[in-house]
Amino acid sequence: MAADRGLLLLLLSAAALAAVASAAGPFLSDGVFQASAGSTGRSLLQAKKNCAMNFEFQNYTIITSKCKGPKFPADQCCGAFKEFACPFRDYINDDSSDCSSAMFSYINLYGKYPPGLFANMCREGKEGLACTDAQSAVAANGSQRAQSRSLVLVTLACGLVALLFH
Repeated sequence: MAADRGLLLLLLSAAALAAVASAAGPFLSDGVFQASAGSTGRSLLQAKKNCAMNFEFQNYTIITSKCKGPKFPADQCCGAFKEFACPFRDYINDDSSDCSSAMFSYINLYGKYPPGLFANMCREGKEGLACTDAQSAVAANGSQRAQSRSLVLVTLACGLVALLFH
């Protein structure tokens, strides 16, 4: 009886944590564009942690091969941006890190785009740019590994909590 209760507690805890972890949804928040649009304000007072993803060595040809000036067609540029950025959405949506500014720095370095190009062109809804499953299937291996590790850690933590209350 006690083992059944412990297993039930474990399963409920794991389900609750998984729901919280995936609550952000498959979107790129509009806030990620603040770094590329030259946002000002209190950001100097709020130190941001370093990004866990290294954007220096990513493949930017996804964007630079499709988004070309002088006209920068919105459908091609926004599609390429989403194809590149959606696999990293968990990193660049993290407002406490410098991931979005790091990513835009490298996008602008390799593509030589005008400031705020993607912020001004790429708008979809109040939640930001939608990252569909098809685009997320192109996900970076590092991002997938980090998410898998997080799920394993959450499951282990739930198991330990269940054992403590056993």
